[in-house]
Amino acid sequence: MRPNEATVNEPARTGTALVHAEYHLFQITDPQGPVADDPDASHTGLVAADGGAIEVTTGIHTGDVHVTVEPHSKRPNPAQGWEEIAEISCNSPSGELFVTSSMDDPADLPSLAHQGPGSYRLRVHARGRDRAVDQTTLDEAVESYLIQSWPAAPQDALLVQPTDTYGAQVRAQPAEDTIVVDHEDSLDTQIGRERDILRRAGRGDYS
Repeated sequence: MRPNEATVNEPARTGTALVHAEYHLFQITDPQGPVADDPDASHTGLVAADGGAIEVTTGIHTGDVHVTVEPHSKRPNPAQGWEEIAEISCNSPSGELFVTSSMDDPADLPSLAHQGPGSYRLRVHARGRDRAVDQTTLDEAVESYLIQSWPAAPQDALLVQPTDTYGAQVRAQPAEDTIVVDHEDSLDTQIGRERDILRRAGRGDYS
């Protein structure tokens, strides 16, 4: 008996874990090389390519967020009940595409490149980014993310659904600007300059 269409596109092994966000982001990386050659200029306010990694923008400055990964064999429909949704393309040199914080080991989540090396499309869903904007070290995680992936040829990033306030604020900033939310992180202070160097080094940016 042939499987029906719904069965064909059932997600591969999914998983959910807490991921540590730092400086308003967590990343999607490949251990064997960059997943994006050039910075993404689309400025979706949720997901972008920078420093060879895919970066997902969080509302909180520092702390844990819930992340679920859902690899598919072909393009799925966007999930319901999310506030912000955006898509971006990337390439996995090794077939191991993992969610990670900017300076830590990969989270305990399945690879998003479940069909091996090649080009993939990522659809990032976000919920709760307006609940604790700029906060650090919360008692519990208040933000959730769902990342769907499927094999696909590269194409421009796409903002699918813009509804949260934080995303609108990010999109209102010039793409090259850094959003400074903590006085100790200001580039006008020694601590801020040191933290900025560490943050960029973690992304492979040594300029």
